[in-house]
Amino acid sequence: MTESIAILDFGSQYAQIIARRIREVNVYCELFPWDAPQEKILSINPKGFILSGGPKSVYEENAPYIQKFIIETGLPILGICYGMQALTHALGGQVDPSAEREYGPAEIVPLVSGTALDNISKVWMSHGDKITKMPDGFIVLAKSGNSPFAAMGDMQRKYFGVQFHPEVHHTPNGIELLKHFAIEICNVKPEWTPLSIIEASVKRIQEQVGKERVLAAVSGGVDSTVAAALVHKAIGDQLVTVFVDTGLLRHNEGEQVASALRDGLGVELITVEASADFLGALKDIIEPEQKRKIVGEKFIRIFEREAKNVGQPKFLVQGTIYPDVVESSAPDRNKAEKIKTHHNVGGLPKDMQFELVEPLRYLFKDEVRLVGEALGLSESLVWRQPFPGPGLTVRCLGECTPERVSRLRAADFILQEELSKAGFLGKGGIASQAFVVLLPVKSVGVMGDMRTYQEAAAIRAVTTEDFMTADWARLPYELLAKVANRIVNEVEGINRVVYDITSKPPATIEWE
Repeated sequence: MTESIAILDFGSQYAQIIARRIREVNVYCELFPWDAPQEKILSINPKGFILSGGPKSVYEENAPYIQKFIIETGLPILGICYGMQALTHALGGQVDPSAEREYGPAEIVPLVSGTALDNISKVWMSHGDKITKMPDGFIVLAKSGNSPFAAMGDMQRKYFGVQFHPEVHHTPNGIELLKHFAIEICNVKPEWTPLSIIEASVKRIQEQVGKERVLAAVSGGVDSTVAAALVHKAIGDQLVTVFVDTGLLRHNEGEQVASALRDGLGVELITVEASADFLGALKDIIEPEQKRKIVGEKFIRIFEREAKNVGQPKFLVQGTIYPDVVESSAPDRNKAEKIKTHHNVGGLPKDMQFELVEPLRYLFKDEVRLVGEALGLSESLVWRQPFPGPGLTVRCLGECTPERVSRLRAADFILQEELSKAGFLGKGGIASQAFVVLLPVKSVGVMGDMRTYQEAAAIRAVTTEDFMTADWARLPYELLAKVANRIVNEVEGINRVVYDITSKPPATIEWE
C-alpha cells in the first residue's frame, strides 16, 4: 500500500491547497473531515497527520477537536493555524484571543537553527487567537511581532505547529516546510508519480469492473478524455466510449474528440447527435443550477439508451476530478459549503442505472494532465482549454437558444484563435483557462451610422495552478482590443465586449 499523509480538515479555505502542495512533492495524501471515522482515516496507512486551519476558536463550545486515536497512533503531527491551536489545546497548553488579529503578510524570526524554518521569513497569517502557553515538551521555534509562539515543536514526539500558512504562495518556501515534514519527519517515500498513479488506477479499475463491459462518457474536455484513456489501458476492448454532441460544444469539438479517441488511442467510439434534445430541454430555463441538472440528467438518459445497444454495460466512466468533488460538497471528503452542482457529481439523477467508475476523482487538474502525457496522449489534447461538462450552457447566461449558443460559439472561437496565435494558450501559456461568456444584457451601439441594441459578451481569462484559486490574466491591451474588435465585427448580435478582472475567490472561474 502507498505510504501517505492524512490531512484533517477543520474547515479551512486552504485545506485543499495543503493536499495539493503535498502531492506536488510526490507524496500521496488524502483529505478527511476532522471527525471522520478512525477506520476511514487509518485505511490509507498514514505515516503522519497534518491538521488544517479553521474558522473556529478551540475554546468555543462544540469547536472541532483532535480525535483521541490520532494522538494514540504516536505518529508525527503538523498543526497549521487552527490545527496548531487544536494540538496545543489537546496537549494541555493555553490558547486565548489575541489583542491584535493577524490577517495577511507578516514576518517571523526563526529561533532555532537547523530546522525547516531557516529559509522562511515572510509568511501569510490568518488568525484571531494565539497560543499563550505551550504544552509540556514543546520549545518555541519562531516568533512574530504578534505571536510569541509562531512555530513550536516537540522534537521527541515529532509534534509541530505553525501559526502561519505554509501551503499558500504568499509564504515563500512554505512548500519546503511541508516537504520536510512529509519526507524527513514522517519518512514517506516520494513515490506518488504519474506512473504510480496509472499503475494504481489500472489495478483499481480492473478490480472494480472485472470482465464487465464499460461505457465512458466523453464530453470533449481534458478530464473525460484522460479518464477514458486510463480505463482503456486497464480493460482494453471492454470499453466503449460515447460522445454526445449536445449542441453546446466549442467550434469543431466533435471532430477533435473523435480523432483523439479513434485515431490516437484506437478506442471504440459511438457518436450521438442530440443537439435538439438538449436545447429543447433547456428552452425557457435561465436558472444556473436547473440548467446543470437538466444537462446532467439528459446525459445519463442518453447513455442508458445507448447502453442497450452495446450489451447493457453495468459501469459508466466519468472524468470527475477533485475540484469537482470539493465544489459540489461531496459528503465523503468534506463539509464545505456547496458552491455549485457539477453535472458529473451532484447533478446525476438518483435512479441512474450505472455504477460509476471515476479514476480521476481525487486528482487535481495538473495531475490529470501529467497522467495524460504519461499515457501517450498528445500535448495539444492534454493541454487544451478546460471545458465544463454542461458545455456552453454555463457560459450562455440566460436562456440557451440555438441562436444565442451559436453566437457564443463564434465569439469564443475568435478568442481561442487570437490567444493561440499570440502564444498565450497551451503548455506554458499565460492563460490557464480563457473563454467568452454571453450576457443576457443588451446595450445601445452604433454600427455604420445605424443604432444597434444587441447583447454584450465578457472575456474571462485566468491564471491558476490548481483551479481551486485563480487570478485574472493580465493580457496585453492590444490583444484584448483585437479580440473585441473581431467579435463585434464578425459575430452578429454582439455589439459590446467587456473583460472580467475578478479573482477566485470571490468569484468562481465559470460565471454559472
